[in-house]
Amino acid sequence: MKRNAATKLTGAIVLSAAILGVNVSAAELPAFNELNIEEYTDLEADIKILTDRTDIVDTVYAGYAELFNEKFPNIHVTYEAVTDYAEAVTLRLTSGGDWGDICFIPDSVDKTELGNYFAVLGEYGAMDEVYYNVAANTDGDQVYGIPNGGNTPGILINKKVWADAGITEYPKTPDEFLEDLQKIKDNTEAIPLYTNFADGWPLGQWTGYIGVPTNADPNYVENIMPHKQNPFAKPDDGMYGPYALFYMLYESVARGLVEEDPASTDWESSKARIGSGEIATMVLQSWGINQCKDLAEDPSVIDYIPMPITVDGVQALLVNSNYCYGINNQASEENQLASMVYVKWLIEESPIMADEGNIPERKDQEVPESLANFSGLEMMTNAKEEVSGLKKELENESEVLTDANIAKIVEGALSGEPFDDIMNEWNERWTEAQEMLDVEVTE
Repeated sequence: MKRNAATKLTGAIVLSAAILGVNVSAAELPAFNELNIEEYTDLEADIKILTDRTDIVDTVYAGYAELFNEKFPNIHVTYEAVTDYAEAVTLRLTSGGDWGDICFIPDSVDKTELGNYFAVLGEYGAMDEVYYNVAANTDGDQVYGIPNGGNTPGILINKKVWADAGITEYPKTPDEFLEDLQKIKDNTEAIPLYTNFADGWPLGQWTGYIGVPTNADPNYVENIMPHKQNPFAKPDDGMYGPYALFYMLYESVARGLVEEDPASTDWESSKARIGSGEIATMVLQSWGINQCKDLAEDPSVIDYIPMPITVDGVQALLVNSNYCYGINNQASEENQLASMVYVKWLIEESPIMADEGNIPERKDQEVPESLANFSGLEMMTNAKEEVSGLKKELENESEVLTDANIAKIVEGALSGEPFDDIMNEWNERWTEAQEMLDVEVTE
């Protein structure tokens, strides 16, 4: 049987609750979207939340807990910072370890396994009316995770350097982008595009641009690409899609528009160097804006522009999901309820969205000023998957969109390997994965 919307396979985490000996809780909780936290100011509980932010866990995050206690004095919140978060928390989940009352749900958890670990927050349809990206951790119609706001894939720039290079309008196509990088190289001392090659994971940021920013279609990444034949091929009717995205990376390196030695890049110092003007451009999602501004002598020089890909005259803004909070379904009912209260307060009333430069999770709240250049673009979120976990399974099987494989684009450009050869190899691996998983190819 071909794998389509009527069939499912297990994903990355396949240890079921029964195998782990876990007794999945069925606490009677209110729906997150209907929860009125004002009714729980007297609720008593001690809850723990895991976080990947080791840098601010004892300062900013501790401050949120203190602010929360002004309104909810009997809910005691502690944070635990976890190094190598995704790997460590995945291990805790699969081994029956301690993952707190609240944690960010690791990407390794297949959607079909969410109910083994996390409490149901509500029904997809009702949640989707109020919040962005609830599909990110939804299995069927059950929502298990709520994002810590959103980010959007764009390009971080030092706008003074761009202006000094003579650029008066921001690019809307890949070729315009490459032309602008050349102007920066010719007219300034700045590195036109900093790849952050050595750290590896920043290159993985490029994969987050597949879909809405490069296809202007909310269905592409989850429901079209898994069934598409040769998704990394150049489109016949324009320069867009995954091909155009990775073409920009390849050509930037091939034309010498990046740092002299990509193997020597350093992520931490790059955040300050873009503010100082040593670096002109970095491809990062919008969470990086405030981190770079915080280190800049003049934060106003840091700006953020849309991905320069236009499809049928449309540039689109993707409201992408940050890490999603999940609530431990093995915690006591009081702790699960207190956790819901804290998470709802955190994403709707606390200053965390402004502090982290996130797009607010509620659809009725305004986007931050840092995204002023995205004004007028169509705001889209990725559509709910028709086949839960299929895209991730294809990625895992093909290993095409790993950080290490993105790095091979840089290596190929440096060695002179033709770009189309790289994309052809990716298409072959994608096809093999589709065949291995018995996926129906429709186009």
